Amino acid sequence: MMIMERIRNFCIIAHIDHGKSTLADRLLEMTNTVDKEKLHEQFLDQMDLERERGITIKSHPVRMEYRGYILNLIDTPGHVDFSYEVSRALRSCEGAILLVDVTQGVQAQTLANYLQAINLNLKIIPVFNKVDLQNYNEEFLRKQVEDILFIPFEDFEKISAKTGYNVDKVLDRIIKEIPSPQGNLNSPFRALIFDAVYSSYKGVIVYIRVFDGKIKKGDKIRFYSTGRVFEVEEVGVFKPFYKEVDMLSAGEVGYFCASIKDLNETRIGDTVCSADSNVEPISGFKEPKQMVFCSFYPADGDDYSRLEDAILKLKLNDSALFFEKEKSNALGYGFKCGFLGLLHMQIVQERLERHFGISVISTTPTVKYKIVYDSQEVEIDSPSLWPDNKKIEKVLEPYIKGKIIIPHEFLSEIIKLVQDRRGEVTHIEKVGNLLIIEIEAPLSEIIVDFFDKLKSYTKGFASFDYEFLEYRESDLVKVDILVHNVKIDALSFIIHRQKAYYASRKIVQKLRETIGKQLFEYKIQAAIGARVIASESVKPLRKDVLAKCYGGDVTRKRKLLEKQKEGKKRMKTIGKVSIPQEAFWQVLSINNEE
Repeated sequence: MMIMERIRNFCIIAHIDHGKSTLADRLLEMTNTVDKEKLHEQFLDQMDLERERGITIKSHPVRMEYRGYILNLIDTPGHVDFSYEVSRALRSCEGAILLVDVTQGVQAQTLANYLQAINLNLKIIPVFNKVDLQNYNEEFLRKQVEDILFIPFEDFEKISAKTGYNVDKVLDRIIKEIPSPQGNLNSPFRALIFDAVYSSYKGVIVYIRVFDGKIKKGDKIRFYSTGRVFEVEEVGVFKPFYKEVDMLSAGEVGYFCASIKDLNETRIGDTVCSADSNVEPISGFKEPKQMVFCSFYPADGDDYSRLEDAILKLKLNDSALFFEKEKSNALGYGFKCGFLGLLHMQIVQERLERHFGISVISTTPTVKYKIVYDSQEVEIDSPSLWPDNKKIEKVLEPYIKGKIIIPHEFLSEIIKLVQDRRGEVTHIEKVGNLLIIEIEAPLSEIIVDFFDKLKSYTKGFASFDYEFLEYRESDLVKVDILVHNVKIDALSFIIHRQKAYYASRKIVQKLRETIGKQLFEYKIQAAIGARVIASESVKPLRKDVLAKCYGGDVTRKRKLLEKQKEGKKRMKTIGKVSIPQEAFWQVLSINNEE
């Protein structure tokens, strides 16, 4: 049986690209958990997308043995879209390594995750990474960590995760400073689910941190939220791949399989316990909440069933992905999907195209609005559900509370950017050469390219973190795009009334270039209800019907031209405009341009 005093459960928290995955590689190497020949960069990042983008998307647990101690590491993502993964990991630990890149200092996500860890009373081991780069300002770093994090500069361990310098000291501090887990081995079994993945061989593999009692093969277990009972078929640990063991006991981190066929049976943050016991559930944490919505349609209508199969497979290992079937007049059958943020959406789309070879058309990303009409409040997450403008009493949209950290010389540009996005600066705090700017802004203005603009305005020095604040009343309208008098529902978008004309003008001009000339004249229009606010006419392609006429009576030429004119008139009344795939991305690229 495992002695709890010799277990240490910890995670690594930091801003994106500060070296979490590289430090995890060094820890695996120094504890001989993975053979040096088999160790590659970002070892715990199993997805090729994770390695290519240099980000961690899923949290990955691993069990290491070092000097007679068992160290359970849960590697966490750093991007704001995947902060729900961080909250799971923190709940399963007693301590955390707080990683700060010496060349970038304290960033927004560093601060957000640090505050989350402090609120859970985790023991923090502060670490400076990338000290081998030399070109950092020690005084600037000291001011930052002491003024923003309130951690004495001397408490930080200086390491290089890349070269392995001083990483052994971090291992020693983990053993010495992080408390051993608390729990009762003799109490009924009780554990927290911090993740779950689907395997076609084993069904759902449930990742757990055991708080009380023990679990072994043959035990009957019950999920607290659903009441469903299953029999355990396998228990194991992460070494870092699945390794079956006889039993998991209080304080340990591991997994179990129980022929669970549906990932929805295992809610992240739920408590799993003995089937016949009546235990208190472990205090859970926030369910992942979809913030961004868009629809995916197959570029080739024949790929619909393949797209459905692919989304179902992605959903198996991504509990935060929401989808339901929908039909568009312009694009046929597809799926409306919900995501944690724009990066989450891009990654899902990239996986559909790369892993499953399906070319998809995505509609404009939108957020969930609340609309009051006919004295009732409804939530809508798609322009197609927008009710008649005349019936609408008021529209509420989600606002976020954000934290931007920038060097002070970029303050005026950032204030202008925030105001252009209908946001306001609520507080500015000076910390050394840095400013911490607190803002409130509509989520719809933030999700598309706000972060990219922030980075370009500050030459890459800005960092940004946000959380949902509340719903507020706004003057929003739905703009419909009509091509040859046909409403293209997939191109509709919701926008603030003040920005509607500007965005509509640019969109119809761009669509005119993208769709191009047809054999007949047609119009591209943007309309709010029945009122057209922008319009472009596209002249027809003209075939030279007189090319073969060499001289002869002029009436013959006139007859040919009249015949062509009649044909074009007939074509105009019955003709359909072919809309290329790129047109559906124009709305996205223009909606937030200034």
